[in-house]
Parts: sequence; C-alpha cells; structure tokens
Amino acid sequence: MLKLEQLHNPHLEPSEIEEFSNELLSKNYLLFAEVEGELTALLCERYLVEASNFYTKLKTQYPLKMLDEDSYDRLYNRYLELKTDKAIETMQEDSSEEDEEDLSLTDFLRVSSDILTSEESAPIIKFVNALFYQAIKKRASDIHIEVGEKKGEVRFRIDGMLTKNADLEKKVVNLIISRIKVISNLDISEKRIPQDGRTQIKISGQTLDIRVSVLPTFYGERIVMRLLMQSSQIPEINELGFDDALIGDVKKLLRASHGIILVTGPTGSGKTTSLHSFLREVESPEKNLITVEDPVEYKSDNISQIQVNEKVGLSFASALRSILRQDPDVIMIGEIRDEETAGIAVRAALTGHLVFSTLHTNSASATISRLADMGIEPFLISSSLLGILAQRLVRVICEECKEEDELAEEFAMDYNLSADALIYKAKGCKMCNYSGYSGRRSIGELLVMNDVVKELLKDTTDEHTIKVALEAKGLKTISVQLTRMLLDGETSLDEAIRIGL
Repeated sequence: MLKLEQLHNPHLEPSEIEEFSNELLSKNYLLFAEVEGELTALLCERYLVEASNFYTKLKTQYPLKMLDEDSYDRLYNRYLELKTDKAIETMQEDSSEEDEEDLSLTDFLRVSSDILTSEESAPIIKFVNALFYQAIKKRASDIHIEVGEKKGEVRFRIDGMLTKNADLEKKVVNLIISRIKVISNLDISEKRIPQDGRTQIKISGQTLDIRVSVLPTFYGERIVMRLLMQSSQIPEINELGFDDALIGDVKKLLRASHGIILVTGPTGSGKTTSLHSFLREVESPEKNLITVEDPVEYKSDNISQIQVNEKVGLSFASALRSILRQDPDVIMIGEIRDEETAGIAVRAALTGHLVFSTLHTNSASATISRLADMGIEPFLISSSLLGILAQRLVRVICEECKEEDELAEEFAMDYNLSADALIYKAKGCKMCNYSGYSGRRSIGELLVMNDVVKELLKDTTDEHTIKVALEAKGLKTISVQLTRMLLDGETSLDEAIRIGL
C-alpha cells in the first residue's frame, strides 16, 4: 500500500505537462497541478490502483500525493473543461496547416459555423460538442455513455474495442443524456422505455449523421451513438484491406448482370461497409440501384434507400416485393433474416437482377448450409448464387512498440505453426494511445460458385464436407490468412484468438 502525503480541500488548477497530454493523464486518473510551487502528480483513493500503475509506467520524477475525493473531482472536472477548449484550439491550428498528408483531416476540421465554434457556452453543451469532436479525432465508430450506482462513464469504440474516455458524476450524466435527447428529437421526459433517434452535427461544413439509441437500465438511462459515414467516405474495394487476388475475384463477380453476392460474418466484421463498397463499384447513371436496410447507415445521393419499419408492416420481404416492381438493376438487402426474404432474393437473382446481401454465418461453406436450412433448394442455390465473401476485421499491431511473444504449444497446433515460430504481442505506447494496435484490416475467404461447388451441391449441403473439398481445391480460408498475419508480425496471438477461428 502506498504511503502518500494527504492533501485536503485544496483549490488547484490543472498543469500542462509537456511530455504527456491532459487527455492521456485524465484517462488514467493521474492529474498534475502545482502544490506549494512544485509540480505534483495527484491521485485519489477511488482510482488508486489505476493511477499508481500508470505513474509507475511513466517513470517520471514528479512527486506523487493523494487528494481527498471532493478536491480530486473538482480538479478532474477542470481537466474536462480544458479538453473542450483544447479541442477548439487544435481544430483552429489544424485548419491553418498546409501539410498535404493531413489534408483530408484538415479539410474536415476547418473552422466553420458549426458545433465547435458555437457561441453557446453552457458547460453541458460544450462537453457534448467536444465529445463528438474527440470521437471523430480518435476514429471512433460508437460513443457509449453509461451510468452506474455512483458514477457514469464515456467509452469510445475504436478499432472494434471499447476504451474509456472519461468518468462522469452521476448527476452530470443525466444532463448529458437530456442534451443528446434534445438534439435527437427524443422525449426528454420519458425515461421508462427505449427510444431510438437520429441527429446531425455540423463540423467544418461537413454534416455527420449520428444514430442514437437510449435504453433504461437499473441505475438510469444509457446511450449509444453510432457515427455514420457519408457516401463520400465509403472506401473503394481496393481500400478495404483484402489481398489483391481476392479483390480481383470480387470485381469479376461484380461485372455479372444477375445473381446473388453474399457477405457473411459476425456483428462488427465490416459487412455493411463491404456491401456499400460493392454498390460504389457498380454505380453508374445507366443503372437503377435500390437498397432496403435496417437502419440506413450510409446515405447516398445516387441510390434509392428504403428504411425498414416493422411497425407499419414494411419488412425486408414486403419492401423487396415492392422493389421488384421498380425496375431495379441492382438490389442491396441489408440482411437476409428469414425464409421469405431468402426466397424473394433468389427469385430476383433468377429474373435478371444483381443482388447483394448479408448473412450471420462464420464461414463461406456454412452459408450454403444456412441457405439450405432456410428452405432454398440446392439447385436454386447453384443457379442463383455468384459468390460468398466471409470476412473479419483484424487489428494491426503497432510497429512502434510490438515485442516478441512466446507461442504456447496448444495454439501452435491451432494455427499450424512450428513451436519456434517468431510471433509478436501488443505492448502499448504513445503512438498507439497505449492500446498496442494501430488500425484494422479486412481478411476474407471467397467462395465462387464454379463447377466444382455446383457438383458438390448435387450430393450435399453439409458445411464440413464442402469446406474440406474447397480447401483441397485451394480455398484460402480466414484461418490460413490469420496464420500468415501472425508470421508476418502484423497481428498478435491474442487478436487471432479473439477473432476465434
């Protein structure tokens, strides 16, 4: 147990530390301020373990002292206020830079009449606005605001993993949630039932769509906000991260005039982004593109997009039946959820339409079994299906801080590695915000409906049988690609295990 000098009820102001950002310090509950003219590291009993561990990791010589909880909370809240001011200053500095490498970010954050330059000065409004700014700056896909018995917290989902951004007083959480409800046109007086909404914020002349979900829990409401990309931000197929051979095969499939292309994988594996990349590839003034989605995530000016609304009877199946009377060339179905939707999709493909959709299966071969379970006859699968892309998003290990790892014998067998194989593990440094990883890349296995697969489907739809036969014919599975990433030092064994193949 640390024996530290106790400070009671001092009124302190945050101090800027050149070596470390205030954001990083507050995230790890270690604060800095001048105490009797000396720069001092400060923590409190509530976060003793986290802050003291981080202090040890920093290997700094600043003295360490303990604050009472009320004084610590006051100082911590001042850090949050400085975050807002710093966000505005950073945005203004970025907007004046000429560095071509940062041009896209600079353009996106150029000073304009938007949320960050609003004259409204209420602390809650400033905090919510800064929250959106930080999420964009850190490439977050979701913002979670959660509430517990005594406090709340903000977490960002970055590269598929949740990381804590800030702790909040419980009374402040309710004010933040009310503010988000107001800008999302939700009922601020209703706290008993879930609410779903949508809002837009304007940052540097660019409009950002945000999907808002409010859920009542035992200790109060929690909010999850999904930051949605605009159509201009949707990556091209070449930018998704797949290897060149797979991209070439996918592009060949996209040249077809009719048939179904399925993208499969668990939630958060990038299926929707891949589908919209496909749409971007086939989009042209000569084609009529229509989508049915739940929800519409990426808005596009050149595509007719239908939002599913079960309350009024607008399901995937009913929308799809109506779409077929709209003379479409390309149809995108957000997800095939039932037998009826699967049957209509097959009929659409057989009558001259190119259909894109997703299924929640773990592999390409499992998708054929799933379609058969939905009542689609094998001969219809053979004649309507063009290909199946099963994909995952794998975090890439940070090159600046990765270090060698020891390979356990049981995992060596799972990934077909020799016992002395050189692999790496994530450590964490300033460059990767101490996460150990820097971005993600897509890997996938592509099953093309060729003569080999069609012959197999005459006898079986069994997942294992199809998988073994295709591997013998050279199918490059996701497991094989994970092994290659491990050997190339691109990812860690922990990440490979997380992917779970």
